Amino acid sequence: MTRLYLETGPKKVFACSLDWPGWCRIAKGEEAAIDRLVEYVPRYRIIAERAGLEFAPGEPVVVTRVPGSSTTDFGVPYAVPDLDLEPLPAEEAERGVALLRAAWDLFDEVAAASPEELRKGPRGGGRDRDKIVAHVVEAERGYARMLDVRHKPFTSQAGRDAMRAELAEVLSRPWAPPATTKWPPRYALRRIAWHVIDHVWEIEDRVG
Repeated sequence: MTRLYLETGPKKVFACSLDWPGWCRIAKGEEAAIDRLVEYVPRYRIIAERAGLEFAPGEPVVVTRVPGSSTTDFGVPYAVPDLDLEPLPAEEAERGVALLRAAWDLFDEVAAASPEELRKGPRGGGRDRDKIVAHVVEAERGYARMLDVRHKPFTSQAGRDAMRAELAEVLSRPWAPPATTKWPPRYALRRIAWHVIDHVWEIEDRVG
Protein backbone atom coordinates (compact mmCIF):
# COMPACT_ATOMS: atom_id res chain seq x y z
CA MET A 1 0.00 0.00 0.00
CA THR A 2 1.19 3.51 -0.84
CA ARG A 3 -0.33 6.08 1.52
CA LEU A 4 -1.32 9.30 -0.21
CA TYR A 5 -3.04 12.50 0.69
CA LEU A 6 -4.83 14.78 -1.75
CA GLU A 7 -4.64 18.55 -1.56
CA THR A 8 -7.52 20.05 -3.52
CA GLY A 9 -7.41 23.57 -4.89
CA PRO A 10 -10.16 25.33 -6.84
CA LYS A 11 -8.97 23.82 -10.14
CA LYS A 12 -6.17 21.35 -9.46
CA VAL A 13 -5.26 18.52 -7.09
CA PHE A 14 -1.92 17.46 -5.65
CA ALA A 15 -1.39 13.78 -4.89
CA CYS A 16 1.45 13.40 -2.37
CA SER A 17 3.04 10.38 -0.79
CA LEU A 18 3.14 10.46 3.00
CA ASP A 19 6.06 8.02 3.20
CA TRP A 20 8.29 9.12 0.31
CA PRO A 21 9.22 12.82 0.68
CA GLY A 22 9.08 14.74 -2.57
CA TRP A 23 7.00 12.25 -4.53
CA CYS A 24 4.13 14.63 -5.38
CA ARG A 25 2.36 15.36 -8.67
CA ILE A 26 -0.43 17.70 -9.71
CA ALA A 27 -3.26 17.41 -12.23
CA LYS A 28 -6.86 18.45 -12.83
CA GLY A 29 -8.92 16.09 -10.67
CA GLU A 30 -8.20 13.40 -8.09
CA GLU A 31 -7.88 10.40 -10.40
CA ALA A 32 -5.70 12.32 -12.83
CA ALA A 33 -3.40 13.43 -10.00
CA ILE A 34 -3.02 9.88 -8.69
CA ASP A 35 -2.38 8.57 -12.21
CA ARG A 36 0.21 11.27 -12.72
CA LEU A 37 1.94 10.34 -9.46
CA VAL A 38 2.10 6.69 -10.48
CA GLU A 39 3.59 7.64 -13.86
CA TYR A 40 6.58 9.05 -12.01
CA VAL A 41 7.41 5.84 -10.12
CA PRO A 42 10.43 5.05 -12.36
CA ARG A 43 11.81 8.56 -11.99
CA TYR A 44 11.40 8.68 -8.22
CA ARG A 45 12.97 5.23 -7.95
CA ILE A 46 16.25 6.72 -9.16
CA ILE A 47 16.27 9.04 -6.14
CA ALA A 48 15.28 6.31 -3.67
CA GLU A 49 17.99 3.98 -4.93
CA ARG A 50 20.59 6.73 -4.64
CA ALA A 51 19.51 7.00 -1.00
CA GLY A 52 20.08 3.25 -0.58
CA LEU A 53 16.37 2.45 -0.33
CA GLU A 54 14.24 -0.05 -2.17
CA PHE A 55 11.32 1.70 -3.85
CA ALA A 56 8.51 -0.71 -4.64
CA PRO A 57 5.29 1.21 -3.97
CA GLY A 58 2.07 -0.72 -3.66
CA GLU A 59 -1.46 0.21 -4.59
CA PRO A 60 -2.08 3.92 -3.94
CA VAL A 61 -4.52 4.50 -1.10
CA VAL A 62 -5.84 7.95 -0.20
CA VAL A 63 -5.77 8.18 3.58
CA THR A 64 -6.74 11.84 3.96
CA ARG A 65 -7.72 14.93 2.03
CA VAL A 66 -6.84 18.53 2.80
CA PRO A 67 -8.31 21.73 1.34
CA GLY A 68 -5.95 23.63 -0.89
CA SER A 69 -6.02 27.16 -2.26
CA SER A 70 -4.95 29.21 -5.25
CA THR A 71 -1.39 28.30 -4.19
CA THR A 72 -2.23 24.68 -4.90
CA ASP A 73 -3.44 25.64 -8.38
CA PHE A 74 -0.24 27.63 -8.89
CA GLY A 75 1.65 24.35 -8.44
CA VAL A 76 2.83 24.26 -4.82
CA PRO A 77 1.80 21.64 -2.19
CA TYR A 78 1.00 24.23 0.45
CA ALA A 79 -1.38 22.65 2.99
CA VAL A 80 -0.10 20.77 6.05
CA PRO A 81 -2.03 17.53 6.71
CA ASP A 82 -2.83 16.66 10.32
CA LEU A 83 -0.77 13.48 9.86
CA ASP A 84 2.34 15.67 9.61
CA LEU A 85 1.76 16.66 13.25
CA GLU A 86 2.25 13.12 14.56
CA PRO A 87 5.54 12.26 16.34
CA LEU A 88 8.47 11.61 14.02
CA PRO A 89 10.84 8.78 15.09
CA ALA A 90 14.57 9.20 14.51
CA GLU A 91 14.72 6.34 12.00
CA GLU A 92 12.01 7.89 9.83
CA ALA A 93 13.63 11.32 10.04
CA GLU A 94 17.03 9.95 9.00
CA ARG A 95 15.44 8.06 6.09
CA GLY A 96 13.77 11.27 4.92
CA VAL A 97 17.05 13.16 5.08
CA ALA A 98 18.76 10.42 3.06
CA LEU A 99 16.16 10.95 0.33
CA LEU A 100 16.61 14.72 0.51
CA ARG A 101 20.39 14.38 0.19
CA ALA A 102 19.91 12.10 -2.82
CA ALA A 103 17.64 14.72 -4.40
CA TRP A 104 20.21 17.46 -3.79
CA ASP A 105 22.98 15.37 -5.34
CA LEU A 106 20.87 14.49 -8.38
CA PHE A 107 19.87 18.12 -8.87
CA ASP A 108 23.49 19.23 -8.85
CA GLU A 109 24.46 16.51 -11.34
CA VAL A 110 21.58 17.17 -13.71
CA ALA A 111 22.20 20.92 -13.64
CA ALA A 112 25.94 20.47 -14.28
CA ALA A 113 25.28 18.16 -17.24
CA SER A 114 22.62 20.38 -18.85
CA PRO A 115 23.05 23.32 -21.23
CA GLU A 116 22.37 26.84 -20.01
CA GLU A 117 19.62 27.38 -22.56
CA LEU A 118 16.68 25.04 -22.07
CA ARG A 119 13.84 24.32 -24.44
CA LYS A 120 11.01 26.80 -23.93
CA GLY A 121 7.44 25.89 -23.10
CA PRO A 122 4.61 25.97 -25.64
CA ARG A 123 4.18 29.71 -25.01
CA GLY A 124 7.88 30.48 -24.95
CA GLY A 125 8.16 30.52 -21.16
CA GLY A 126 10.41 28.86 -18.62
CA ARG A 127 13.65 29.77 -16.85
CA ASP A 128 17.00 28.72 -18.24
CA ARG A 129 19.29 26.47 -16.21
CA ASP A 130 21.19 29.04 -14.14
CA LYS A 131 17.98 30.83 -13.17
CA ILE A 132 16.43 27.52 -12.08
CA VAL A 133 19.49 26.75 -9.96
CA ALA A 134 19.40 30.20 -8.37
CA HIS A 135 15.65 29.88 -7.75
CA VAL A 136 16.01 26.49 -6.04
CA VAL A 137 18.82 27.70 -3.78
CA GLU A 138 17.12 30.95 -2.79
CA ALA A 139 13.77 29.25 -2.19
CA GLU A 140 15.55 26.73 0.02
CA ARG A 141 17.00 29.56 2.09
CA GLY A 142 13.43 30.78 2.62
CA TYR A 143 12.21 27.29 3.48
CA ALA A 144 15.03 26.93 6.00
CA ARG A 145 13.72 29.93 7.93
CA MET A 146 10.51 27.98 8.53
CA LEU A 147 12.69 25.66 10.64
CA ASP A 148 14.61 28.51 12.30
CA VAL A 149 17.66 27.82 10.14
CA ARG A 150 18.80 31.27 9.05
CA HIS A 151 21.51 32.10 6.52
CA LYS A 152 22.37 35.27 4.67
CA PRO A 153 22.21 35.31 0.84
CA PHE A 154 24.89 33.02 -0.51
CA THR A 155 28.10 34.33 -2.03
CA SER A 156 29.56 30.86 -2.69
CA GLN A 157 28.62 27.22 -2.98
CA ALA A 158 30.25 26.69 0.40
CA GLY A 159 27.58 28.90 1.95
CA ARG A 160 24.82 26.89 0.29
CA ASP A 161 26.40 23.65 1.44
CA ALA A 162 26.65 24.92 5.01
CA MET A 163 22.94 25.70 5.01
CA ARG A 164 22.08 22.29 3.58
CA ALA A 165 24.22 20.59 6.20
CA GLU A 166 22.40 22.47 8.97
CA LEU A 167 19.02 21.70 7.41
CA ALA A 168 19.90 18.01 7.21
CA GLU A 169 21.00 17.99 10.85
CA VAL A 170 17.78 19.67 12.03
CA LEU A 171 15.52 17.45 9.94
CA SER A 172 17.25 14.23 11.02
CA ARG A 173 16.25 14.74 14.68
CA PRO A 174 13.30 12.87 16.20
CA TRP A 175 10.37 15.19 16.76
CA ALA A 176 7.20 15.32 18.82
CA PRO A 177 4.55 18.02 19.18
CA PRO A 178 3.96 20.74 20.09
CA ALA A 179 5.42 22.46 17.05
CA THR A 180 7.98 25.16 17.81
CA THR A 181 8.69 26.12 14.19
CA LYS A 182 6.41 27.33 11.40
CA TRP A 183 6.69 24.03 9.54
CA PRO A 184 6.62 20.61 11.21
CA PRO A 185 9.57 18.48 10.04
CA ARG A 186 7.53 15.96 8.05
CA TYR A 187 5.99 18.70 5.96
CA ALA A 188 9.33 20.52 5.66
CA LEU A 189 11.04 17.39 4.35
CA ARG A 190 8.29 16.82 1.80
CA ARG A 191 8.16 20.43 0.64
CA ILE A 192 11.92 20.89 0.33
CA ALA A 193 12.44 17.53 -1.39
CA TRP A 194 9.48 18.15 -3.72
CA HIS A 195 10.86 21.51 -4.82
CA VAL A 196 14.30 20.09 -5.63
CA ILE A 197 12.89 17.02 -7.40
CA ASP A 198 10.31 19.01 -9.34
CA HIS A 199 13.07 21.14 -10.83
CA VAL A 200 15.27 18.11 -11.53
CA TRP A 201 12.45 16.75 -13.65
CA GLU A 202 11.81 20.13 -15.23
CA ILE A 203 15.42 20.44 -16.39
CA GLU A 204 15.45 16.86 -17.67
CA ASP A 205 12.24 17.44 -19.61
CA ARG A 206 13.44 20.68 -21.15
CA VAL A 207 16.89 19.58 -22.32
CA GLY A 208 17.12 19.37 -26.10
